[in-house]
Amino acid sequence: MKISVIDKGSGVMQQFAEAIGTTFRGRFIYIPENKGQGYITGFSWDNELRMIIRNYHLKEDFFIERTNELSEGEENIGFLLNGIFPSPVQTEPLSPERANVMICMQTVSSVMDMPSNTFFGSVGIVVSRQYLRKVFGNLHHPVVATILEAKDNFLFETGISPEMIKTAHEMLGQPVPESLERHYYKLKCEEMLCYIFALLVQREAMPTSNMHIDDIKAIYSIKNYLQSNLDKAPDIASLAREAGMSEPKMRKLFTQTFGKGVFEYYQHMRMQEAAWLLKEKRLAVSEVGYRLGFTNLSHFSRVFEQHIGMKPKKYSMNSDVEVRFL
Repeated sequence: MKISVIDKGSGVMQQFAEAIGTTFRGRFIYIPENKGQGYITGFSWDNELRMIIRNYHLKEDFFIERTNELSEGEENIGFLLNGIFPSPVQTEPLSPERANVMICMQTVSSVMDMPSNTFFGSVGIVVSRQYLRKVFGNLHHPVVATILEAKDNFLFETGISPEMIKTAHEMLGQPVPESLERHYYKLKCEEMLCYIFALLVQREAMPTSNMHIDDIKAIYSIKNYLQSNLDKAPDIASLAREAGMSEPKMRKLFTQTFGKGVFEYYQHMRMQEAAWLLKEKRLAVSEVGYRLGFTNLSHFSRVFEQHIGMKPKKYSMNSDVEVRFL
């Protein structure tokens, strides 16, 4: 189903509800049974801060075209924390969202692709730059400076920390009386933003470059290729040619966007996939290693321990460890 919505400053939840044939119940939109299961909810605090929680899956593909009617001089930054909630137990397993935090300017238009039978467990936060400068303006780091001041397109992506997961889980349910909800959730939004900036300032303090929308698309095509070919070591020269960039430019923009170099990112995703196969699919260590392109299982075990913190055999037997697509 294709939906076109216009955000005039208060979000698009009402229009989405009408498109799928439902209405608000309190502050919640519940997905109709014929469309899926779960809910959307959120809050808005004047023009400074908005939050939306998505906790649902859909039975059909949705494609949303969104147009934002921004006031003159209005500058908002979006923080989307994908895959931060655990998937619900279902008779038919749902595909998980890959967990990450995406940070970009709120643009005039955007598209959102929501495939069927995928669990969407995310927190979206839209913040005015004026508000961000007031809270984080004392942080001296090139990435923070870009978020607070850049006039051109940018996109940063980082992982999900354990602190973010804990805060997100505290957002579920209704932990305080209704009269205190708005205050509680605003504090949780600010807490989440603090954890995001805490990760960003740990990056190497390298100058950032302007990114054209075509650069962003090219860098994400490389990311998607890496994720789809975890059994093959990346060929940097070939990836740069496909992206239409020189190798130095491709390396710089990739590291700028993801905080990791191409091979480091590939190896990181490889080990996250290994963790998921061991824990969720219950595959043997040898099968996981060979599936991900390792010919030496001792090497696989060493790399896994470097990234995950324990050897794959111990990890697969540890029921207390939760798999996250970081």
